[in-house]
Amino acid sequence: QVQLVESGGGLVQPGGSLTLSCAASGSIFSINSMGWYRQAPGKERELVASMTSGGITNYADSVKGRFTISRDNAKNTVALQMTSLKPEDMAVYYCNALIKRTSRSPFLNYWGQGTQVTVSS
Repeated sequence: QVQLVESGGGLVQPGGSLTLSCAASGSIFSINSMGWYRQAPGKERELVASMTSGGITNYADSVKGRFTISRDNAKNTVALQMTSLKPEDMAVYYCNALIKRTSRSPFLNYWGQGTQVTVSS
């Protein structure tokens, strides 16, 4: 089995910073992309940021310049450093990874359980 475990969510004031972390564990042969999605109440889940194993990043326009994604391929971890947080960033943040469990298996999409980020004064 594969597990993605997130940590680092919480309450932060507008303008503050928060860092989310995610670790993938279990039967893993290789990981392609790792990233973060978020879902606010009443809204669809949206991509926040992602990074391929080769280091290519993709950010939502709404977070460019404020959020930074980083990844440790050796440790199967991904982090999201969030700065200048706004109330509209408040959501449940989900770690996501495209993982191949064996050399012969396809890449499958895996999700963490989600971590709440609350931006409020």
